[in-house]
Parts: sequence; structure tokens; C-alpha cells
Amino acid sequence: MTDAPAPTVWPCLGYDDAPAAIAFLTALGFTEHLVVPGEDGSDVAHAELAWPEGGAVMMSSAAAKQGPFAARPTGAGSVYVVTDDPHSVLARATALGAPIVAGMRDEDYGSTGFSLADPEGNLWSFGTYRGQPA
Repeated sequence: MTDAPAPTVWPCLGYDDAPAAIAFLTALGFTEHLVVPGEDGSDVAHAELAWPEGGAVMMSSAAAKQGPFAARPTGAGSVYVVTDDPHSVLARATALGAPIVAGMRDEDYGSTGFSLADPEGNLWSFGTYRGQPA
């Protein structure tokens, strides 16, 4: 694995239980980059989790969101994560008991991957497709 560039696009998700979401995602292979506790100490005001192969995601507790972000429902997000080894991510997801919503498959456009639902219903797809060069 090479040094990944700093992410410049950040999917942002809200969770009813952000600490549990952080635990779930780190068990899948993400690493905690930054976690800022909320005012009451149990919520997460802001968190950043990095994917070792490049990219990252931001999240917060739903209770910590303000303005137009507070109106968005939790569990309605969908994120695609590139990985060279989707089979190992699937093994970790299966060990966690994550619902697999689309099993491992080879796609016509050259990707191998699968999709799961996190504990709050957000959909995460892990696959080898890196997109078309710009």
C-alpha cells in the first residue's frame, strides 16, 4: 500500500449512537483520526475516520448537528469505499454480524465488491473499482 493522498471529498453522516458507529467502522478497518466529544461527553460533536487505502468519512451524533444538518435523518447515507482486498473486509463484516445487503460479486465494469448495512442502516459498499481517470 502506498501513502494515500489527503482526502478532498468527505462523506458526512449523522448517527444516533456515534460512539457505536466509530467502534463498528474501526472494526471494519477505518482508523480514528479525530474524535471531538460533545458538550455532554456522551455525544460526538465531530469525528474523522480514515480509510488506510485513502479517503475518509466525517460523522457526528445526531444530537450534535445544527442548522440544516439537524433535519437530515440518520441511517439514510450510502458510502463507497475502495479497497484492494474486499474479501478481508467482508470477513471482518461477517465476524461483526453486519447485515450483508449485496454479497461479493464481480461487476461488468471490472469491480469486485459487496455491500453492508451499518448498525443504523447506512449502506457501505466496499470494492476494487477506483473510478475512471479524470
